[in-house]
Amino acid sequence: MTYNFINLAWADFEDLARDLLGAEFGMRFESFGPGPDGGMDGRHAKGLSKTVLQAKHYEGSPASALTAAMKRERGSIERLAPSRYLLATSRSLSPKNKAQLATILGPLLHAQDDIFSAEDINGLLRKFPEVEKAHIKLWLSSAAVLERVTRAAAHAFTAMNNAEIAAKVRVYAPNASFKAARDTLEGQHVLIISGPPGVGKTTLAEMLSYAYAGEDWELVPIRSLVDGFEAIVDAKKQIFYFDDFLGTIALDRNALASKDSDLARFMKRIRHSPNARFILTTRAYIFEEARRVSEHLADERLNISKYILDIGVYTRRIRARILYNHLLVADTPAAHIRALVGSGKIAKIVDHANYNPRVIEWMTDGVHLASIQPEGYADAFLAALANPSQLWDTAFRTHIPEKCRHLLFAIFFGSQYGEEIADLRVAYQALHPHLCAHFGHAHDAKDFEESLRILEGSFIKIESGTVSFVNPSVRDYLAAYLNDIVMLREFALPSRQGKWARLVWEHGVSLSAEKAELANFASAFHCVASALLHIPTWKKSTRYPHSFSAADLSNCDRIELLLKWWEASELGDFADLALALARNPVDGFSSHRDGRDLVELIQNLRCFYDGFPYLDDLLTALEQGVISILQSGMELDDLEIIARCVTDATYEFSGDVIAVAKAAILREFDENERATSETDSEYTLADRVKTLENLAAIGGVSQAMLTSAVKTVNNRIAAIVDETETAEEPTFTGTAMATADKFDDQQLADLFLPLLNLPAKHPPTD
Repeated sequence: MTYNFINLAWADFEDLARDLLGAEFGMRFESFGPGPDGGMDGRHAKGLSKTVLQAKHYEGSPASALTAAMKRERGSIERLAPSRYLLATSRSLSPKNKAQLATILGPLLHAQDDIFSAEDINGLLRKFPEVEKAHIKLWLSSAAVLERVTRAAAHAFTAMNNAEIAAKVRVYAPNASFKAARDTLEGQHVLIISGPPGVGKTTLAEMLSYAYAGEDWELVPIRSLVDGFEAIVDAKKQIFYFDDFLGTIALDRNALASKDSDLARFMKRIRHSPNARFILTTRAYIFEEARRVSEHLADERLNISKYILDIGVYTRRIRARILYNHLLVADTPAAHIRALVGSGKIAKIVDHANYNPRVIEWMTDGVHLASIQPEGYADAFLAALANPSQLWDTAFRTHIPEKCRHLLFAIFFGSQYGEEIADLRVAYQALHPHLCAHFGHAHDAKDFEESLRILEGSFIKIESGTVSFVNPSVRDYLAAYLNDIVMLREFALPSRQGKWARLVWEHGVSLSAEKAELANFASAFHCVASALLHIPTWKKSTRYPHSFSAADLSNCDRIELLLKWWEASELGDFADLALALARNPVDGFSSHRDGRDLVELIQNLRCFYDGFPYLDDLLTALEQGVISILQSGMELDDLEIIARCVTDATYEFSGDVIAVAKAAILREFDENERATSETDSEYTLADRVKTLENLAAIGGVSQAMLTSAVKTVNNRIAAIVDETETAEEPTFTGTAMATADKFDDQQLADLFLPLLNLPAKHPPTD
């Protein structure tokens, strides 16, 4: 493929030139910062011989600009007295152009062949493909790869176009974490990218996912492990991506009990697939807490530590590159860039203790700099690093009207992945009039649409009918802002959805443990509690017209929420509603959404709810729900877990439940041949054998029946084992960390000097 190098920053092109010419001449070039380099961007010295390399990133500039620059620099080059001088440029050169440059350089140049034009650089990239794949930013920016990535992104939750992906690639600052991530992923098939908020976990995961998509792997972003299990196909090359996978899980043992076992199971599933890779990101403190409370994640057999890549500690050079790239690519006004570079405070920004790529992104976005004068830009930048919350606080409190703040509240108590506009409208139209009435503000029927329009691009983004925060730090800011349980009571009163009510409740509980305060807070959910008996649990999927997706909390989740409100308030209405819902669940109990949780709820009721007024009646209704689920059929793994819980804890479940569980096991063996013939995964079938063995022990299945079932599965494995091909290792690599990374104040200053003459978003001309 042929590159035009437009997506490379000045420093990126210098790195490429050093690596390519080093490969061509079999030598390693020392690196030097850009700017007034005295005619030297790379040097190779051996004895008295000294080869000097200079790189000029002039793609898009006229040939006259390059020749003028070389005239100015000839004196500097002569003072270096190199044994050999090499010039590399990203600009296309004709034979006449090369002849002019050779005349300017005179005897410094051994031959015109030592001038490498864009065409020559492309020739070297074809000659040394390993260098091409090591410079991941260059490779991802090629037209062919971008097209493959865009095609893959079209199947993601948010479709992205060519320009959007190219912009992300251009602002990316390549560093050693990419190669480390790639190597871990290839070695283990699972990669967990961990680190503090805002350090670039998502960016690294996206670049890695794009790289796999660029080599024709199917990109499968998932929002739940259920998505992953449903999508995995062993015969296809698939890269699964789960961003902030622990971000919405309340970190207590009960909440993690099923979630982490699913995670461990899916990770094992990926590891045994020949063609699957799995990338997860998580905030470091959440992951450490999850490991502490989770026996599944801490299981030595899983040895989860070998999948983890902690990022966030950047070298000074990489910090500077991140800032440089954002200034070059973002909509930062040219006057602000010149003021920042001229202030002499860039070193303070790069070396700041709170340096964070998220803050860098915010403070280089022209949309957010309208209220900052160029002469105050450097100080504002440092102030933002010193107190990141101020990034949102000033804009939230003073720049947007009340109706917009109410919309942000509505988004906050929605999914972290964003809310569909229709669902968000329901929440907003319940919350907004209530808050306006409570605080004495006027409101209008068009407030929802106007708020979306005002906030888009600053606080929120709207993509494919879904509204989400433009940056995760908005959610972090609002979490701190909404730290008043008395104020949250006003969010509870107008609740119209179970999922909204639960999030408001959980946020309030995290703020207070005072009994009277919690009782008063719980009472505010009375209206939505009654609605839980009628709100649908399923709705038509907006993504897949012939499918359904979750509309609100499952029945089991609703009953648990009602029990928590009863426990906090001791109001009889909550107890009445919990029993009514258990007896007449909305749309019936679902094996997919209620199965495991229902069994766990029964166990918790017997252990922790002795004072519940209708305990026996509630347990009877819930046991009937378990029976209906067992009779309707379910996934094999769910059946094993439910049957084990039911049969092991005989004092907690009636004989009827145990009998139905054993009957469900026998039915699974009767249908084994059909289920096996419909499965194409060798690993899934091998896992089926283990599950059947476990179910046989639980349900008292005869040895003859078990032997026959296992034989059927093994025959199927033998039939498909030769059909599945193992994916070859991707050819992209990324660049390894240099043994030493010196980057002094002069090199730091030199990196940004070309931006002083940058009138718009184009490569510098000197």
